[in-house]
Amino acid sequence: MKLDVLALGAHPDDVEMSCTGTLLAAMAAGKRVGIVDFTRGELGTRGTPAIRAAEAAASSKILGIDIRENLGLPDGFFRNDREHQLPLIAAIRRYRPDVVLANAINDRHPDHGRAAQLATDACFLAGLRMIETIGDDGQPQAAWRPRNVHHYIQDRQLQPAFVVDITPHWAKKWEAIQAFKSQFFDPESKEPQTYLSSQEFARFMEARAREFGHIIGVEFGEGFTVARPVGVREVGELL
Repeated sequence: MKLDVLALGAHPDDVEMSCTGTLLAAMAAGKRVGIVDFTRGELGTRGTPAIRAAEAAASSKILGIDIRENLGLPDGFFRNDREHQLPLIAAIRRYRPDVVLANAINDRHPDHGRAAQLATDACFLAGLRMIETIGDDGQPQAAWRPRNVHHYIQDRQLQPAFVVDITPHWAKKWEAIQAFKSQFFDPESKEPQTYLSSQEFARFMEARAREFGHIIGVEFGEGFTVARPVGVREVGELL
């Protein structure tokens, strides 16, 4: 299946927290979208890989996305090297996205910055036909290079290059986040408390979305950084 937009995340729930409003907006405009998670989040303090997989499936159903898959890279230990680039190159060629949304280039969790660079390099390398990958049908895959790679903003405050208005989609984004019951605030949970599971962090996620929305004069937004300037066909496209 060819996708218009592919969101990449180092861990299940990275995409939910950071750019599902943008995915929902793309789907509302008739685009095909999907998510590829790099790891199973097996180093997480709360939950298990099996629980996280079930939560990711529940979130995907809420969002109504076209595909979701997990590459099974080692949580905390994947690297931006040939071994870990090749599975991602194969996924990029499988879904042939025009736009890729990837982890923050600099963030609190060290996996996020590494995932950002891994995504950037894999998107470029996927366009080199001399790199051979095999598809699910057992046949060599054709080279494919996404037109744009943008990085969503996560925990650390970064200056966005552009902000997407997600106001109509905020409620469903929040529902998708809440599908990850093992990870976020739940007063009934007996799991150890973590940075992400506090009520304060839940409030922060909403406040961040409101802050980005405020920047562009709407209620809720999601911010992105870019490696190169974003082009528009005419100034009327700008909010």
